[in-house]
Amino acid sequence: MIRALLLLCVLLVSGCASHAPLPAQIPHIKFPVQLQVQREQASQREEWLMTIQKERHGLRFSLLDTLGTPVARQQLREERWKADSQLPPNHEARELFAAVLFALTSLEEVRFDYPGVQLRPYGRSLDDRWFVDYASAGVFRISMESGELKYVVTPLQGKVSK
Repeated sequence: MIRALLLLCVLLVSGCASHAPLPAQIPHIKFPVQLQVQREQASQREEWLMTIQKERHGLRFSLLDTLGTPVARQQLREERWKADSQLPPNHEARELFAAVLFALTSLEEVRFDYPGVQLRPYGRSLDDRWFVDYASAGVFRISMESGELKYVVTPLQGKVSK
């Protein structure tokens, strides 16, 4: 019983500590955005499709597997994340959504929207949490703080225009 309570407390505290940083305002990005996301961890790889849509009061993020099955859906409204479906909570996807929004934010806006951003040639980072390296227009790699989890993000062919 005590062990279960301790585990619950640890999970609650770690869940609170893992809130992904949010921008001061929604960046000026041409929506909708459709991206291919390749998740890399150790020797495992997964492919996903991500869409980001502008809504009246915020943004809607969707993550689908290669068969079109929803992996995660979230809304960013009033500076808070909100579940957008009957899917179970997916904290990794929420962190990915937040990191992609950070990566897509223009150089002009990122300094204002994300206090603590570190700019470097061909990349940026935020509080040693996310490291973004840009390969070419619209193509970037996000490394999470541990360095073991990486995402390669590319525009969906024929769907994203600048």
